[in-house]
Amino acid sequence: MTERSALVGVDTGGTFTDFVVIDGDDIRVHKVLSTPDSPDRAIVQGLRELGVLDRMHALVHGSTVATNAVLERKGVRAGLITTSGFRDVLEIGRQTRPKLYDLRVTREEPLVPRDRRVEVIERLDERGGVMTPLDAESVTRAVQAMVDSGVRSVAVCLLFSFANPAHEEAVAAAARAAGLHVSASFEVLPEFREYERTSTVVLNAYVGPLMDRYLARLEEALPDGLPLRIMQSNGGSISAATARREAARTLLSGPAAGGGGAGFVGGAG
Repeated sequence: MTERSALVGVDTGGTFTDFVVIDGDDIRVHKVLSTPDSPDRAIVQGLRELGVLDRMHALVHGSTVATNAVLERKGVRAGLITTSGFRDVLEIGRQTRPKLYDLRVTREEPLVPRDRRVEVIERLDERGGVMTPLDAESVTRAVQAMVDSGVRSVAVCLLFSFANPAHEEAVAAAARAAGLHVSASFEVLPEFREYERTSTVVLNAYVGPLMDRYLARLEEALPDGLPLRIMQSNGGSISAATARREAARTLLSGPAAGGGGAGFVGGAG
């Protein structure tokens, strides 16, 4: 039986995919050309060239899949279902703007345009108490609107769902039953502040299917049972299963890994 003694770190960039292998006292580095259309191919190629594909006890991966999808606007066609009256939270945002008094400022278009943001009739108070029951017909209409608009992935973010997710769970279940990829705010970011929660769950819907598909391919190519850890934006790591479900955490995965590594080499960590 092959001993799994190697710890491998891998970072995929647009041009190169870089590896660091720590095996006992032995430290090796390696580099291969990236395969942007399917980054997992370059990873597997490099692991084979290093001879560690079957000798790893863990693989830690910094990824730019989500980063590039947002920068290049190449995420999936996404939509948003939200509480009646809160359709424009994503676009209104907050007062923290680079040019507060510039009447001609050019703003980035939201990841989900207004025609793919729909509302359902419901309302909770700040403690999660039901003020307006969830209207089933409005849910059916909202989900059908998503399907009709060609949406692949839906963000669901209802007011105060972090205090009581029941309404959001029902909407998410209806969207999943229609065959849509769903990101629900009570699962992705169950915290207060509507703009931050909405923008995060929309980001998750926008890049989630890409990360899910990518990591599924990578896991399939790796040995069974190998722990695969994905760097997240705060410099820590999460399981591949969590990254597939909460892809928004990986927006700055690659850059965070680089910063953390540089800090360690420089003696800051």
